[in-house]
Amino acid sequence: MPTGVPNTPQALTVPEVMTALRLSRSKVYDLIRSRELRSYTSGRARRIPVDVVRQYMHDRMEEAA
Repeated sequence: MPTGVPNTPQALTVPEVMTALRLSRSKVYDLIRSRELRSYTSGRARRIPVDVVRQYMHDRMEEAA
């Protein structure tokens, strides 16, 4: 029975982005500050949408080509 809640996360935490991109915590926050990675906060929790991470990776691959 579908609940309407996706099985995969739609937004990632900073540690999850660190793992996904194999970057340090400070580098992820640098990317957020420079607006290369868009993010939002809910209370004190910062989240980065999955599609933003995918787009960042795609853009880096395009630059490398």
